[in-house]
Amino acid sequence: MAKDSKITSNSGCPIGINQYENSQTAGPRGPVLLQDFFLHEKLAQFNRERIPERIVHAKGTGAFGKFVVTHDITKYSRAKIFSAVGKETPMFIRFSTVGGEMGSADTERDPRGFAMKFYTEDGNWDLVGNNTPVFFIKDAKKFPDFIHTQKRDPRTNCKSPTMMWDFWSLNPESLHQVLILMSDRGTPDGYRHMHGFGSHTFSMVNANNERVYVKFHHKTNQGVKNFDGPTADKMRGIDPDHAQRDLVQAIDKGDFPRWTTYIQVMTEEQAKNFRFNPFDLTKVWSQKEYPLIEVGYFELNRIPDNYFRDVEQAALAPTNVVDGIGFSPDKMLQGRILSYPDAQRYRIGSNYNDLPVNACPFMSNTYHRSGAMKFTDNGGSAPNYYPNSFDGNHEDPTSQGLPYQLDDATVGYFDRNAPGEDDHYTQPGILFDEVMDDQAKQNTINNIVGAMSGIEGPKKDEIINRQLCHWFRASKALGAGVAKGLGVNIDPSKL
Repeated sequence: MAKDSKITSNSGCPIGINQYENSQTAGPRGPVLLQDFFLHEKLAQFNRERIPERIVHAKGTGAFGKFVVTHDITKYSRAKIFSAVGKETPMFIRFSTVGGEMGSADTERDPRGFAMKFYTEDGNWDLVGNNTPVFFIKDAKKFPDFIHTQKRDPRTNCKSPTMMWDFWSLNPESLHQVLILMSDRGTPDGYRHMHGFGSHTFSMVNANNERVYVKFHHKTNQGVKNFDGPTADKMRGIDPDHAQRDLVQAIDKGDFPRWTTYIQVMTEEQAKNFRFNPFDLTKVWSQKEYPLIEVGYFELNRIPDNYFRDVEQAALAPTNVVDGIGFSPDKMLQGRILSYPDAQRYRIGSNYNDLPVNACPFMSNTYHRSGAMKFTDNGGSAPNYYPNSFDGNHEDPTSQGLPYQLDDATVGYFDRNAPGEDDHYTQPGILFDEVMDDQAKQNTINNIVGAMSGIEGPKKDEIINRQLCHWFRASKALGAGVAKGLGVNIDPSKL
């Protein structure tokens, strides 16, 4: 908005003092006149200030920054963003909670969204992940049901531990993520002090058309800091916007946060012969077998001038890939390829990619036309169809990527039913027994007991016992600790 200038209506009509401050009336105390068009405009604009909040990841914050390549990975990917050591690419990131509404607290026990948009000269690349390397489910068909349990009970309109634990206990594939959520990692101390992950398995293709599968890891250079359960609860009342305020204040004073980006790499041959489905989002790849390979770092150094313009209207989707980076047979990733852009079109409109935060800063050249709020030149007088005899546009033969060949070998890991496919307990057990220290174990047990204590209703005992069976199968120590905390006597030998 201009300064030291006349106030106008949306159409540019100057607005006088009496028109702006007072409604037009029939006499000093008479009824308001229908002709007061600026009153109508002001109220109508106000009624439409809000767009639908995201169904998930509604509460969040964002920042701009840069990604810098520090190590050569061109043998894995021909993506231009990785083309040279030292190369810088502008980027945007949006952090968020997952299940909470816009007004919820930043310290709720919840995964955190870790969504990144890189403005590359080959198009925008979005790496949309979380602060955990796994997720609750591995098939997108379950996603609406899962999210319903994280929202509000349709009768009471309150959050329901019964709904959550009923779903989790009936879907043991969720155990790995639930264990992480119930540890102190479920309540990070702000966004600057947590790791990020692409979570899914993606693919990379090099200049020789050779494909590998990769997982992305982003390790915070600020050090990991988490709240324990009681401190997180306390912070909800002290400052429900703690994570957002912490990020804004740090960047405003020049304390720019950084993360180091790594990849794990698995060849196609290794994927075909892996002992479990390597595209299963509920499982991790061992870093001993597939070590982290450093790629670069990213730094956040600018808070948007206007939150609504750049954060609320940010539209990130795993659909946005560039040549040299692609998808995998991960069922959840495949589902997100459909659902994310569809959600953006519903929430913001069909032309959401024209908005500044989402637009490719170099060039986009499509035959998509019209639709609500098309505020660019809409292609001008150029043809709106392809092929045509006029504009000389053509497909890029160098950006064909690699098709998935549905031969016998590949079908094996599209529809995999190998031994270990339904092993939902080994990795959570390793996490609790071998990775967590004694304090982390006790905090996790305390958090689980607190969360499961909210289960109520006629199915209470059934849900609790079913979930306890899962905890015992992952780790006897974990199961025993939770059972003791809940006051439940269980004979582990009968599980």
